Amino acid sequence: MIQATQLRRGNTILLNGELYQVVDYQHITPGNWRGMVQTKLRKLSTGAIIDHRFRSEDRVERALLDEREMEYLYNDDGDHYFMDTENYEQIHFSEELLGDAVNYLVPNSKILVEFYEGKPLGVELPSTIDLRVVETDPGMPSATVSNVLKPAKLETGLIVGVPHFVQEGDLIRVDSTEGKYLERVRE
Repeated sequence: MIQATQLRRGNTILLNGELYQVVDYQHITPGNWRGMVQTKLRKLSTGAIIDHRFRSEDRVERALLDEREMEYLYNDDGDHYFMDTENYEQIHFSEELLGDAVNYLVPNSKILVEFYEGKPLGVELPSTIDLRVVETDPGMPSATVSNVLKPAKLETGLIVGVPHFVQEGDLIRVDSTEGKYLERVRE
């Protein structure tokens, strides 16, 4: 059991006997009222998203998930396939179930897949992922201000803002929780 104020995006909880994943949360402390945590929860059995408000003092049951490292193989018509590296068993998830995680899946990468009572639920991404820039405007040599960004399309289709010195073909590190450029990676 954890306090509602400790909920974070991606946590899986048990609520009324059902599994939910925290999609978004906001800790609200309105004036002289008691604090609360407003959440958006995805019901894992149906994919439906609900709004739920917890009081700050509420305790929430966190679901204990088993994690297995699996290799991401490929995308086929909206289904994403993963292989267990120990027994070569394959599973797949729909694009709707994976949500924003599809923007960070690169073939042959190792990803943690979460299981609850033997049933695969979803994936847990590493906090940073290295992706290759496939399309961006040429940099301006006169742009020396560090906070000026240009759009860059990455190998997974994700578009992020990058500094002007980043070129097509560069490998960059992206924060998978916020989808932001962190740094250029030296190869």
